[in-house]
Amino acid sequence: MNDPIPLKSDKQGTPMAALQCKNMIAIASGKGGVGKTWFAITFAHALAKRGKHVLLFDGDLGLANVDIQLGLTPERDLSGVIDGTSTLPAAVIKYKEGGFDILAGRSGSGSLATLPTQKLSDLRNDLIALARQYDYVLVDLGAGVDRPVRQMAGPAAATYVVLTDEPTSLTDAYAFIKLSRAANPAADLRVVVNMAANANDGQKTYETICKACENFLNYKPPLAGIIRRDPKVREAIRAQTPLLVRSPSSDAAQDVDAIAKKPLA
Repeated sequence: MNDPIPLKSDKQGTPMAALQCKNMIAIASGKGGVGKTWFAITFAHALAKRGKHVLLFDGDLGLANVDIQLGLTPERDLSGVIDGTSTLPAAVIKYKEGGFDILAGRSGSGSLATLPTQKLSDLRNDLIALARQYDYVLVDLGAGVDRPVRQMAGPAAATYVVLTDEPTSLTDAYAFIKLSRAANPAADLRVVVNMAANANDGQKTYETICKACENFLNYKPPLAGIIRRDPKVREAIRAQTPLLVRSPSSDAAQDVDAIAKKPLA
């Protein structure tokens, strides 16, 4: 695991170094439609299959869809935590088919951007405390570069930025990296190229984002992995079944499993 990294203080004056969570991984994207939530689910499943105790936190409160992709109707979710009728630990549900736990959001319940600063800070701190019970906590962030999204990513030991070869995806991923580095120059940001035609094309996409980061930020984000475009992914999502259950030997499943071998190395 990574050691805590000193960061700036948050708006409540709490030293961010104290908030650093060495087993938390944030999953981000500059824009929607790049497979971020699918990757977060499959990544959590791959880690669980390796015997790790994993929590998947659906941090996209307004457009929460972890439960939708898995065909779940959770009795408890984050809306109760936000309105004060539930605690974060009480909202955890066990996803037996995948072998990991989930903190589900609720579509239409509002976004992180609408939460008061103190409420967002409390949610973040409660998640850090809950993380002590797990080997890994994956935070599926909302798409975009809004301050609340970056604030939830702040405590993570590493942030995986999911992107594709689409120009808008690359542009928005660069914006996320730029703002994250401005907030914390020591941030561990890693690129996941999704839906690549093949490994070579995925490498070219990675080199494109690297070139922009090196030219304008003097920074080269490491490559976490390349996930090949795979029709089995669409089939699994339509069936609301994890890819590692429906098609565990598929190309995309193998690619995510390779990323899960050394998630924070």
